[in-house]
Amino acid sequence: MAKYLGPKLKLSRREGLDLFLKSGVRSIESKCKIDHSPGQHGLRKLRLSGYGTQLREKQKIRRLYGILERQFHNYYKKASKLKGNTGQNLLFLLENRLDNIVYRMGFASTRAESRQLINHKSVCVNNSTVSIPSYQVSVQDKISICERSKKQLRIQAAMELIKQREQSSWLDVNYKTMEGTFIRPIERHDLSSDINEHLIVELYSK
Repeated sequence: MAKYLGPKLKLSRREGLDLFLKSGVRSIESKCKIDHSPGQHGLRKLRLSGYGTQLREKQKIRRLYGILERQFHNYYKKASKLKGNTGQNLLFLLENRLDNIVYRMGFASTRAESRQLINHKSVCVNNSTVSIPSYQVSVQDKISICERSKKQLRIQAAMELIKQREQSSWLDVNYKTMEGTFIRPIERHDLSSDINEHLIVELYSK
């Protein structure tokens, strides 16, 4: 499966906000000019068409969660078949991914690192090892770091970094035992207001 191998900060600069693609040891402002787009004329803000704005929003959300194009479109199709608001359903499907939950709980400093932990069989769901980053976590599922992986320095470092981030109220985490529970469904107000999911619905509805 193809993946982006270029400079990660460049993606955040392109979207004009922190996509949390790098660890939070240093603020993104200290690493790059987040308000300057990449390229020679980064200070210039291009005027986007309606379609361009919708496309930009899709790219932003896709990069935030580390999802490739085909997979993202499949999530949209699944969201459109669920009851309720399609845009919100899409966000909830992305948020319920195991790699995102592990990151939100603070066991990984980035979603990419979370995917690596899962691929290396360092994460358990309800006491069973799961090696699929896209696994959909359900309410009351227990997520834990497998016993053999608890001493990994990168996991210890990530748990220190979570103290600097706002913790997710829908997750209950015990950092001593290195396990957490998905205690309630995510609601739209729990997520960033910088995300305009209705633009994705407009884009795919054409």
